This record gives sequence, structure tokens and C-alpha cells, in this order.
Amino acid sequence: MTTISASERAAREPARSRCARRMHRLAIPLLISGGLCLGASSVAGPAQARQADAKVVDSTRHGGRSVAFTFDDGPNPTDTPHLLEVLRKRHVEAVFCLWGDHVKEHPELVRAIVAAGHTLCNHTMHHDDMGAWSPEDIRADLERTSAEIHRAAPGVRIPYFRAPNGSWGQTPQVATELGMQPLGWRLAVGDWEPPGTDELVRRVEEGITPGAVILMHDGGGDRSQTVEAVDRLIPSLRAQGWHFTSPARRG
Repeated sequence: MTTISASERAAREPARSRCARRMHRLAIPLLISGGLCLGASSVAGPAQARQADAKVVDSTRHGGRSVAFTFDDGPNPTDTPHLLEVLRKRHVEAVFCLWGDHVKEHPELVRAIVAAGHTLCNHTMHHDDMGAWSPEDIRADLERTSAEIHRAAPGVRIPYFRAPNGSWGQTPQVATELGMQPLGWRLAVGDWEPPGTDELVRRVEEGITPGAVILMHDGGGDRSQTVEAVDRLIPSLRAQGWHFTSPARRG
């Protein structure tokens, strides 16, 4: 057995201490990052599900003279960027209900929506009518749509789900189990026709009610009239005492 002198032990000890301190410093970030991952996982799973219920919401969080703008069927490379610029200029945050096929085609627009501070909503993969679908088929579609959204914008929250054409069937319960609040509307302005910018402005100003969620579109066709209407509506509604907010998170 080799005998180590006291002087050699004294010389080696600082090296051991330095090594231990180095390992300690490396371990702390790993532990912290592991804890953060666990925390994020729990928020995205059961905790988020507890924040939703199966009742379809059509009102804002606080009611009163508040309104929530929501836009379906995007992203659309022609009109979504213009809408984002209008909302940025007017300092309004909205909900974008994303069509999975369009997300797959234009992931950069999903990132632009998120970067601008807007909220996302799962609007199914192919915009199918799910009124008669089984829970298993609904779940597969919603999970695939959310996966496409997360592929475009990793880690982003998707707090809402909206059924295409308002054909809910068994989708509310499935969406709730996935942590998404079913999101309806109180006023649909019919911009899919499209009827003209003046008519869209009139429909909103005459049809708005306190706490309303309003359904419009930034995808699925030419939505330039909708973008122009939104640009006119925001200052007009503000002048009438309305303020812009988010939909409720529970029914």
C-alpha cells in the first residue's frame, strides 16, 4: 500500500475542493432546469385543465363595456400580417383560432402572432364538422393541431378551443380534458361573405353587447374588408367607452 505524506495530502486537498465546487456549480443549473421542466409540465397538464370547464364561453372576463375580438381560420399570409399591424398600432390584443393545415403551411405567422402578445386557440386540423365525431377521433385531431402549433411556436399556451361552424358535439368535454376552454361567440359579423367594410362596421356597432366575444376571420378567404373594419372599429368603440380584453377562462 502506498503511503501518502501529510504534505502530499495538503497539496491534493485544494484540488479536490476545486473539483467538488466545480461539480456543485454544474449540478445546480441541471437541478434548476429539471425543476422548471417539471413545473412547466404540470402547468400544461392537470393544472391547466382545472382552469377550464366544458361550458362554452361567449363573454369576456369582466363583463361591462368590454369586448373580445377573436379571429378564425388563419394564419393567412395575405391578411394576417396586415391585421397584426392594425392591432399593434391600436394597442389591442386578440385571440387567433388557428386552422392546423394553415399553421403547417405558415409557421412563421404563428410565431408573429405569439410575438405580438396575442392568445392562441385550437380550431382543429382541417376545419371539419365534428358534431357527430367520437371523443377518440376528436382527441386525435385536437392533439395533432396543438402539436402543429407547438412545432411552430414551442411551449406556447393554447388556452382555448373553438369548434368549426359552432358544431360542438362532444368537443367541449374533450377540449376541457386537454386543458382548453371551449370558446364560442356572442356576435358573428358574417365577414365570410364578405359584405363590405361599411356593413361590417355597422354590424359590430349595432350588435355589440356588454362583455361580448366577437367572431371575425383573418383566414379562409379574402379578409381585407375585415382588416379595414377592425382598423375603424377600435377607435370608434373606444370613443363610445368600450375597452378590449380577453374571453373568460371558465364558463
